[in-house]
Amino acid sequence: MPLHGGRVPPWLGERMTKLGVLIAEAIIHHYGRDEFLRRLSHPFWFQSFGSVMGMDWHSSGITTSVLGSLKRGLKPRARELGLHVCGGRGSHSRKTPDELVDVGHRVGLDGTGLANVSRLVAKVDSAAVQDGFDLYLHGFIVADDGKWVVVQQGMNDATRQARRYHWLSEGLESFIDSPHSAIEGRTQGDIINLADKRAERSRGGQLDILASLGPDRIVREAAALARKVEAVPAPEPAQLSLPHLVMPARHDVREADVNMKRLHGSLAAAADRGPVDFQELLMVPGVGARTVRALAMVAEVVHGAPCRFSDPARFSIAHGGKDRHPFPVPLKVYDETINVMRSAVAKGRLGRDEELAALQRLDIQARQLERYVTGPDLKEIIAGEFRDSASFGGRSVFGWEE
Repeated sequence: MPLHGGRVPPWLGERMTKLGVLIAEAIIHHYGRDEFLRRLSHPFWFQSFGSVMGMDWHSSGITTSVLGSLKRGLKPRARELGLHVCGGRGSHSRKTPDELVDVGHRVGLDGTGLANVSRLVAKVDSAAVQDGFDLYLHGFIVADDGKWVVVQQGMNDATRQARRYHWLSEGLESFIDSPHSAIEGRTQGDIINLADKRAERSRGGQLDILASLGPDRIVREAAALARKVEAVPAPEPAQLSLPHLVMPARHDVREADVNMKRLHGSLAAAADRGPVDFQELLMVPGVGARTVRALAMVAEVVHGAPCRFSDPARFSIAHGGKDRHPFPVPLKVYDETINVMRSAVAKGRLGRDEELAALQRLDIQARQLERYVTGPDLKEIIAGEFRDSASFGGRSVFGWEE
């Protein structure tokens, strides 16, 4: 991801906190707390989660803002949902062990053990994985039963890029044998990855060399070896071909960034299900067709399979972006989305699932329609959003739309 500075404005940060927690609660209601942790460990879903909340769709700031929103929003609900978000960016990351010890005291977990896990995970991604990216963000989300997910981010000042590292406790057998659920980013230059299970012989050999030669002789031998390598370059090793996601430095959203079949499916489902479910069933004042389009994308973030998040830019069509890309955040639509989600989740807690079921039907319909439905191109969709932005309460870091 391109490395971006700046802060999330309060008018957006407050809404991200509300919507983020409501999405989390909807996922937990339907699929359980473990599934929400799995979603956080999936980099494509994580990026889409931030995009649907109105954050810059391609920016390194998505990681900071999503974790910050969850930390603020889940804290008052920690006892009910059994989730605790620790750490953060910069100085907040260094407080993670103390926060985990405090969580342990409150809920009866081994907080000291979790603090050691936090330090070890950070050490692996900063020392065992040497890829040119320096860690500056460490988020640790732990459940009352001790299961956890870690999302870390590193920066490369030379390339002005950021890279995320995702960990999940579920199924984790070793901290040094391919422990990551994902490292998001393509290979850039030489990488030392001693956390790969294929590096076991290398790790053992390093310990043997250190014990038999000592550090001074190792330095001399390494210098001599480097000269030989420069004289006869080694062939490039074959790399495993894995899905990857590279966010462009440009700000604008283009058709190449979006799976248009899926987008057209969402728009068609909103037009088809909206009049049935969201005016007659929900009866939420002010919910119009534009809000139902946003809800269709929120519904996919709640219900979608991992394979459906390979184009996170698509989810920015729900609530735009704070930097005016793909269009200003439509605050009236955003607030209506929050109201619908709040109503659905609140009734779901009481065992009345009809509104949550309406959202799920919206997602199911979108998947069915995307097989054959067509619609306008992306430029036309974005142009329409700009045309109507003022009436939707459009706002960005540059101010209100006129």
